[in-house]
Amino acid sequence: MARPLSRRTLIQAAAVTATTTAMSSAATGRAATAPGASAAAPDVPAAWTVRPFGLEDVTLGPGVFAGKRRLMLDHARGYDVNRLLQVFRANAGLSTRGAVAPGGWEGLDGEAGGNLRGHYTGHFLTMLAQAYRSTGEQVFADRIGTMVGALTEVREALRRDPAVLSVGGRFGRAAEQVRGSHQYVDLPAAVLGGAPALTLSAWVRPAHDAAWARIFDFGDDTTRYLYLAARNADGVPRFAVTTSGPGGEQGLVGTAPLPLDEWSHLAVTLADGTGTLYVNGTAVARSTAMTLTPAALGTLGNNWLGRSNFPADPVFAGAFEEVNVFSRALTAAEITELQSRRAADASTGRGDLASYAFDETAGATFADASGRGLDATLRRTWGAPSHPGFLAAYPETQFIELESMTASDYTRVWAPYYTAHKILKGLLDAYLATDDDRALDLASGLCDWMHARLSVLPKATLQRMWGLFSSGEFGGIVEAICDLHAITGRAEHLALARLFDLDRLIDACAANTDVLDGLHANQHIPIFTGLVRLHDETGEERYLTAARNFWGMVVPHRMYGIGGTSSGEFWKARDVIAGTIGTTTAESCCAYNMLKLSRALFFHEQDPAYMDYYERALYNQVLGSKQDRPDAEKPLVTYFIGLTPGHVRDYTPKQGTTCCEGTGMESATKYQDSVYFAKSDGSALYVNLYSASRLTWAEKGVTVTQTTDYPQEQGSTLTLGGGRAAFTLLLRVPSWAGTGFRVTVNGRAVPGTPAAGSYFGVSRTWRDGDTVRVSLPFRLRVEKTPDDPALQTLFLGPVNLVARESATHHLRFGLYRDAGLSGDLLPSLTPVAGRPLHYTLDGVELAPFSEGTEDPTHAYFRRWEPRVVFGGSDSGVANPARGDGTTLLDEIWAGAPFAGKDALVARVRSTVRAWVSDGLLSAADGDTVVRTARQATYAP
Repeated sequence: MARPLSRRTLIQAAAVTATTTAMSSAATGRAATAPGASAAAPDVPAAWTVRPFGLEDVTLGPGVFAGKRRLMLDHARGYDVNRLLQVFRANAGLSTRGAVAPGGWEGLDGEAGGNLRGHYTGHFLTMLAQAYRSTGEQVFADRIGTMVGALTEVREALRRDPAVLSVGGRFGRAAEQVRGSHQYVDLPAAVLGGAPALTLSAWVRPAHDAAWARIFDFGDDTTRYLYLAARNADGVPRFAVTTSGPGGEQGLVGTAPLPLDEWSHLAVTLADGTGTLYVNGTAVARSTAMTLTPAALGTLGNNWLGRSNFPADPVFAGAFEEVNVFSRALTAAEITELQSRRAADASTGRGDLASYAFDETAGATFADASGRGLDATLRRTWGAPSHPGFLAAYPETQFIELESMTASDYTRVWAPYYTAHKILKGLLDAYLATDDDRALDLASGLCDWMHARLSVLPKATLQRMWGLFSSGEFGGIVEAICDLHAITGRAEHLALARLFDLDRLIDACAANTDVLDGLHANQHIPIFTGLVRLHDETGEERYLTAARNFWGMVVPHRMYGIGGTSSGEFWKARDVIAGTIGTTTAESCCAYNMLKLSRALFFHEQDPAYMDYYERALYNQVLGSKQDRPDAEKPLVTYFIGLTPGHVRDYTPKQGTTCCEGTGMESATKYQDSVYFAKSDGSALYVNLYSASRLTWAEKGVTVTQTTDYPQEQGSTLTLGGGRAAFTLLLRVPSWAGTGFRVTVNGRAVPGTPAAGSYFGVSRTWRDGDTVRVSLPFRLRVEKTPDDPALQTLFLGPVNLVARESATHHLRFGLYRDAGLSGDLLPSLTPVAGRPLHYTLDGVELAPFSEGTEDPTHAYFRRWEPRVVFGGSDSGVANPARGDGTTLLDEIWAGAPFAGKDALVARVRSTVRAWVSDGLLSAADGDTVVRTARQATYAP
């Protein structure tokens, strides 16, 4: 499908983060590039020695990645984006169009009061942008346009004084206060007028059942006040008046809750020591001990509809109509009359102290019809309109409060700059995918706002902020700001990126000092991807050195077999893996961000270890974090992946919309982003991953089609198409690959000995139809945890095999009994017919970790080789062990691969001799072991 050409000068800076390739700016002097431009175009950072391709340049073929992506694309097509926009519109006081906010972290009722709301919308925008770039389907561009248009309206509304949201009422129009808008009605100080008697009358339509939300609240503070609450702690209306705080309240309490989303009439009369509470014309409470009146309260400073003098109380959510305040106690008959008509049409007439019909359809002022001229004003609890450029689903207050915090408290402030990053990144991706100027304007304005806020703070304040766990977390905001700077070229944007430097962490990692123990993992991983981008924009080596060293502190020292990291979101001591395994290991966001960092570092130095890690985490944790079933409401992605025995993955954590579900949506729409890279000068093409795909390399005028069912297939076929082109094809040789890695071109073997953990180059002038076949035999191997070598995880090539078993203790497996001369442990497993990559061992099913099922799994097992067995022949000799846990069989098979049986027997003989000499094995048992090894039959 044809794609729209961009008018922008683009470097797709998200190439170092997620998916994109070419983003630049006239301000930086880089040439204009269309979204579909090739990776080898000369408009990426000069520091990159290789360049990625765009998502539109690489098409996924059939296979496991396409299947997982299809599920996520269906979710992206079908989910109502108005639900995502609900919290933004509510915060701005706009109509939410009847949409219900998503659950979990994204609504007002989620964890910590929804203090992270808005982050998920940014993830969703990125997913849509990636989906559009990958497929060209107009539905994704249309959804982006809807969201960007709505966010533009939201920002404009936040810059204005609040305006009435007029809705249909009981008799005419009503004023709605959307939940989450923080709006209330401010009445003049003279509203009660010191009257000795009083009637409060109002039609209300509550929209939420929060306790203590006020309909009326007149007071100075929490000592002297008069209020009518829609619900008390028991859920029923309550009126109270006091001059001595809660302990001195004289009150009236209703008998039943007000129904939600229905109009109810409430009235309170107070005169001559008697107070009465009416609900829909019926007296539900009466007291003859109500000695306090407005006259006893005097003139009060805070006279509000919808807001409480107690700061912790919620703002009323719902609609107001026909609010009247009388200086006398209406009779029961008069209260009854107000059930069927407006006060103006009733015998009561309008309230003589104040009267608001709420017929206004615009503006922020409500006319008082009492004759006293006490017009009311619509206000926000957080004060004046927001500063220019501000865009969020909550007020600026979280950002402001963070600046004075000295200790973390996510119930007060929960990572506002993290949320800002997600929104910023989503807008940038939307702009790069659709060329919508509004998205760029929103992104640029948000950064302008952050710069105006942060640039005036002392450095010590910034360092304290960024060091706070959770509250000060800012995610990948630095890389996103650098990406914006590459578009705008504006100095303040680059200056903003540097304001997030957490110097003590950067300096320690630049010095290669490991300080990660005890740090929150996902708070810090994206910092280093940002540092790589800062290096690109500034040339400062300290940033790149810190990122490189940090990566080495995580891989492999804090890495689980599946590629994930963190335990309970935090890092523990270096090389403690077995000791950290639990139900909350391997947070999915951590794997997502480690992939981004690995990718960014590879652009600067082509260490194959980065792509080895990329394959490990992508083919195992990332694939396995997505459930293999459709769902219209949830992306079905894990938060944590527990690695304890018998763990069942939770694909709907915390009611949905967590950070990991957000990154999971992104991961599932960019699986192809690192399959191919091009050398900066166009002289070589890196094939990093073996994945069914088709690359269009526009600069060379060629296509590369990779046909494979990898990892079910142990190899791949690459077919060149298009014209003649000279370049070197660099094929990754995984670090786990054995001597069987072979390459043929048009059926002829390519000479050379590929080394594991390297790239194997094939240089030639390629022609249309040239075919390259890569043979990549898998071996079954174990990886031992460094702190408990007997606790191991099982790999077949790149695939982590897990046991499916409900037991909650570590299973015990032996694997040497049928090991082949190559050292391959696979002969000890029994294949499951018709199910590739599925095996049984001792009656237990083994399956790829990547399968997104809800089966109980064992990612780690206890290695148990009680006797010395060769080729299925049991010697009857106990398998001895050294003090460090290394067994005799471990030491023998460490010499694999063996050229033949004689070489294996020689290894057995020499090892036995050493163990006998060390007193770990008797001579007689040693002879038996050698004899058994000599007589056994082995697989290759």
